[in-house]
Amino acid sequence: MPHANQIEARGTVVEILRDGACRIQLPNGHRCIARAEKNAPAAALGDTLPIAFHPYDLTRARIL
Repeated sequence: MPHANQIEARGTVVEILRDGACRIQLPNGHRCIARAEKNAPAAALGDTLPIAFHPYDLTRARIL
């Protein structure tokens, strides 16, 4: 469910982690851990994906 103040961005997958998570790097160099929703297709290295951050925690994101 989208948050009213969520921050959206696009980032590139730089590392695949366990349990459906991946490390994403934004164009400004910031890295975060992002998770996809259940039953979503898996991301591959180098994919550019849209992500959403909660406004108070920029270390974790959700893949849109």
